[in-house]
Amino acid sequence: MSALILALIAGAVVGLALGALGGGGSVLAVPALIYLLGFDPAEATTASLVIVTVTSLTALYAHARAGNVRWKAGAAFAAAGILPAALAGAAAARLPQSVLTLAFSAVAAFAAFKMLRPSSPAGDGAVRPARAAGTGAGLGALTGLLGVGGGFLAVPALVTVLAFEMQAAVGTSLLVITVNSLASLATRSGAAVSLDWAVIGPFIATAVLGARDGKRLASKVSGPRLQRVFAVVLLAVAAFMLVDVVT
Repeated sequence: MSALILALIAGAVVGLALGALGGGGSVLAVPALIYLLGFDPAEATTASLVIVTVTSLTALYAHARAGNVRWKAGAAFAAAGILPAALAGAAAARLPQSVLTLAFSAVAAFAAFKMLRPSSPAGDGAVRPARAAGTGAGLGALTGLLGVGGGFLAVPALVTVLAFEMQAAVGTSLLVITVNSLASLATRSGAAVSLDWAVIGPFIATAVLGARDGKRLASKVSGPRLQRVFAVVLLAVAAFMLVDVVT
């Protein structure tokens, strides 16, 4: 099967997951780029950041029109992650490929367990600035290092740390993800990583279209069921990557 067709299929699956679950779908982009399209881990994490940035911007526009973005709080949360995202992005280009793959496998497994056992919102609803800054910094570092959007962490963090309602958390998380992705891309621009735009372009196009279909799917199938199916797939991907790096 040609790389173009594989890119179109992979992008559609990633977009479908993003649209249906509101986060977590981009975790599939890196393994798809590595194992289906032949990217090495450094190239895959950089390409994933491009994909995440474009799809997040597209979704952010839709959520902003619906009034689901808390701009001031989201900007402050994102600001805490800019420097960690930039530093982690610069470090990622210098890390051994096996380390990146192993780290990504661990994050994918963690994301799967988070989806299987979703956390409950904080009880008192109090906003703790220090905790919010720490969470924003951690999310920025994760985005910069591994090229994932981090929606599976950003949404529950905004709910529990900043006491957002779910719709506002999903919309605002897209602002945070976009800012962190751009910060990481800025530091990677000078690295010796070539990107195959003939593959990345179609991947992005079908991811954007797939996200729209994912929203329609979410209205027909219960959220918990979708999360369980996706979590099982993600666990399988994490296990495959772990076996690949240790053998």
